[in-house]
Amino acid sequence: MTAVVTFLSDYGLVDDFVGVCHGVIARIAPEGRVLDVTHGIPRHNVRAGALVLRNALPYLPAGVHLAVVDPEVGAERRAVAIRCAEEDRLLVGPDNGLLWLAAERFGGAVEAVDVGRSPWRLEPVSATFHGRDIFAPVAAHLAAGERLAEGGDPAEPDGLARLELPRPRAEGEALVAHALAVDRFGNVILDASHSDLDGSGIRLGRPLELAVGDRRYTAWYAVTFADVRPGEILVYQDAYRTLAVAVNRGSAARMLEVEPDDELRIAAA
Repeated sequence: MTAVVTFLSDYGLVDDFVGVCHGVIARIAPEGRVLDVTHGIPRHNVRAGALVLRNALPYLPAGVHLAVVDPEVGAERRAVAIRCAEEDRLLVGPDNGLLWLAAERFGGAVEAVDVGRSPWRLEPVSATFHGRDIFAPVAAHLAAGERLAEGGDPAEPDGLARLELPRPRAEGEALVAHALAVDRFGNVILDASHSDLDGSGIRLGRPLELAVGDRRYTAWYAVTFADVRPGEILVYQDAYRTLAVAVNRGSAARMLEVEPDDELRIAAA
């Protein structure tokens, strides 16, 4: 039985990149099925891709998970395929931190191979399109049931590129969190969860003081967008159990002038 292949990238949908990768997979594993997670990752944004991959995979069937956000394509970064400890999930992509959070989510990597010179790659290999010539064929062969060890040279799982995220911290009764990413609605995803608010005095349905640098805003700790009036700011737990900041029917990123890695200080008003 051919495994499902999931596919995430920053390729977008304007060019032929995604369709060509689908075609490569279909020629090698014609009975396989490809599920597109997204191809709207911001260009070259490895961390955004890693976060989406980690959050999405628990809701997708176990199989082969192809991810390509590869700003160093053709340079010295490795191309890898790895096996996770849980659910026998296989991750395929550049070794630049993109796969790290998803691997951690499924118990860590227990086996890895360097597929840069895989016998399954397409020849001649383009210097700029490893998605087509290396990652897609490797993912297809694995989905068709070939052994991971046959896909390339053994690699040490402990040597895989890691992706370190900032961590929230308490300052008195306030929580200082960091903007990890911004979604297409302008919601700001933070590096904190509900449990990080313990001891802060912040209560559901109550007002907050939200500070970004020297700018101060009134916000509400709410369950969903409709709990506040249009144009008001809320802090809420998003669908992945992460704290986020939104503006009802607006863009928090634009209103707060927030970019990834900016600090936000959240305290009871």
